[in-house]
Amino acid sequence: MKILILGGTVFLGKHIVNSALKDGHEVTLFNRGKHNPELFPDIEKIRGDRDGDLSALDGRKFDAVIDTSGYVPRIVKMSAEFFKDKVKTYTFISSISVYKDFSDMTINENSEVSTLEDETVEEITGETYGPLKYLCEKAVTDIYKDNAVIIRPGLIVGEDDPSDRFTYWIYRINQGGNVLAPGPKEKNVQFIDVKDLADFTLKMTENNVSGTYNATGPAEKLSFEKLLEECKNVSGSSAEIVWADQKFLLDENIAPYTELPLWLPDEMDGGNNCNINKALGKGLKIRPLEETIKDTLKFISSKKDYTLKSGLKSEKEAELIIKWQQKK
Repeated sequence: MKILILGGTVFLGKHIVNSALKDGHEVTLFNRGKHNPELFPDIEKIRGDRDGDLSALDGRKFDAVIDTSGYVPRIVKMSAEFFKDKVKTYTFISSISVYKDFSDMTINENSEVSTLEDETVEEITGETYGPLKYLCEKAVTDIYKDNAVIIRPGLIVGEDDPSDRFTYWIYRINQGGNVLAPGPKEKNVQFIDVKDLADFTLKMTENNVSGTYNATGPAEKLSFEKLLEECKNVSGSSAEIVWADQKFLLDENIAPYTELPLWLPDEMDGGNNCNINKALGKGLKIRPLEETIKDTLKFISSKKDYTLKSGLKSEKEAELIIKWQQKK
């Protein structure tokens, strides 16, 4: 296939390119050249700004477009309309953040989505990100209908993760000592390895499998305790996990999902319990957890003086552990 990727040089986009090249596809990238322009020196790169200037793609036709960089509905609509007669399949990377009620423990592709009172808003914030992504989806599906593929990932993790929300736990446990973790330890966690998501995205594009798909993992339920134990096993760490309860953490104003990544309070726990049966039925493959942890640990170990972008600072973690142990 001749595949055009909008973006393609940051995290998921980069791995989709790798997956496509591995399968023998002809790949072209369209982006501004601002991020990692040195990547993929042997494939065609077309420079341009999808916000108003797609002219560099005039006269070009592709079998499919994979849109990894759409966040604003107006801009996504512009791209979708431009490619309408140039491609058969339009695959759009969205997010499970589109859903309205994260207290729902049975979120599936038919669950209610968030909306904006003013659909002309373009500023991306924590409150607008999900509704904007849904409007982007709608722009694509309105134009492509049965040739639209919508992928809604959960937290994307693994090699080159820019958020460090998964990486934090591997990094921190590898350091050893007492590690503060959010209880109850039986809580479910969800995430997807970027390589699995890339392979699934490509598979759906290749097969022109229309529809909307939640794409997270693992395939079976995974408790926070099991995740951290596996991090210990892979790293060989003797770290001691200190489980603090939710009320204590909230009283201490600990930010869920950022200071303690993967943790969601009870009223938002649906975000870690999304139904992915539809994607599994279409061939989503989830690699063993051990493999994702090893890849991530190898990646951060290759970086000198790696600085985490998420997670508790060591001083704050130590203070909280003391407070929690005194409280008990």
